[in-house]
Amino acid sequence: MVPVTSCDMALATRTDRRPSMARTVWDSTVGKKTVMAVSGLVMLLYLVAHMIGNLKIYFGVEEFNHYAHWLRTVGEPFMHYEWTLWLIRVVLVVAVVAHAVSAYQLSRRDIKARPSKYVHKKARSSYATRTMRWGGIILGLFIVWHILDLTTGTVHSGGFETGKPYQNVVDTFSTWYGNVIYIVAMLALGLHIQHGFWSAAQTLGAGSRTRDRALKTTANVLALLLTIGFIAVPVGVMTGVVS
Repeated sequence: MVPVTSCDMALATRTDRRPSMARTVWDSTVGKKTVMAVSGLVMLLYLVAHMIGNLKIYFGVEEFNHYAHWLRTVGEPFMHYEWTLWLIRVVLVVAVVAHAVSAYQLSRRDIKARPSKYVHKKARSSYATRTMRWGGIILGLFIVWHILDLTTGTVHSGGFETGKPYQNVVDTFSTWYGNVIYIVAMLALGLHIQHGFWSAAQTLGAGSRTRDRALKTTANVLALLLTIGFIAVPVGVMTGVVS
């Protein structure tokens, strides 16, 4: 009988500790890009729905406040009050974190792959592509401000009133800094979507020579509609159409 040595046990332990499939996928560049693409599309679907909901403010106080209340009762009686809303929030948090972490790690890999700057100083990519990183940071900071302003009321101007979202929105966009923060963030969002949608489509295998033009057009249209749709709310308050 052959004795088992400590070296044999150590080797067996290392052999048993093979990385899982999920870890292998996550560690790969393709895996991180896929996570980034899927999480981005999840957030995009939310943004489309959120923009449509925001535009209800043009239909008056009752319509907008009723919509805000409906969000908290979706799924009743199967789901308790606000359960569906909290489920959506959890999914969004996971998507945002996954998107940000994968973007940061891919950025670090890109920097390590080419530690020295390019010799050619002429820009070879679109403005949206070059501002993706800064745009992501701006949007991350905006999300924090937006939640503290209109969800918790922590940094809200004037008196935040629970259950009165219409008045809270009007209060926010009655200040110059509320308008500046929101509009700058929405412009950054438009640029982010313009490049991000097309990039996600390429990552997920939807791109081809025949479809690239259609995908780019779709990305441009989505970016434009979402930017205009979101900015329409502060513009409505500034012009007195919403008051």
